[in-house]
Amino acid sequence: MKHELNKLLYSFDALEPYIDARTMEIHYTKHHQAYCDNFNKALENYPELQEKKAEDILRGLNSLPVSEADRVKIKNHGGGYVNHNIFWSIMDPKKETDYNLKMKITETFGSVEKFKEEFSNTAKMLFGSGWVWLVRDKNDKLEICALPNQDSPLTLGHEPILALDVWEHAYYLKYQNKRAEYIENWWNVVKII
Repeated sequence: MKHELNKLLYSFDALEPYIDARTMEIHYTKHHQAYCDNFNKALENYPELQEKKAEDILRGLNSLPVSEADRVKIKNHGGGYVNHNIFWSIMDPKKETDYNLKMKITETFGSVEKFKEEFSNTAKMLFGSGWVWLVRDKNDKLEICALPNQDSPLTLGHEPILALDVWEHAYYLKYQNKRAEYIENWWNVVKII
């Protein structure tokens, strides 16, 4: 099975004015496509892995029967592939509140506003490139975590719920060095809370 880009459920300009169409187009067709292509290349010598879902490969990353060099490629490119799939799926110009998630967030963080503040501060403080996540840990508790590069919370046994891409390619065309403004505006297109 060759991994392919998930089809976007909205047009490149659907998240305007918060994420511009040109950034979306380049991000999806160039950056995400490169992660997908390179993930498939990393799996070329492992037919048994090619039949697995990308998420399952990442969950079992440390026990894969692959060379260390290929493990790093799978981590980087598989992470980039899966992370972006999640990122696209949690954004939509039409808000669809998940009330169960909202209730769990309120129980865990005190309120949705406090959660957003903590999540945003984590993203603003992330040095360099990476991702900020809301995850469900092994004990079914919600947690905010920041991971560098294309590292995936799946490799840590966490189930991702929300993903914010804080690599510069996600925002630089519109926001340049104003990462904080990108982060604050991103909440306008998060569909589930």
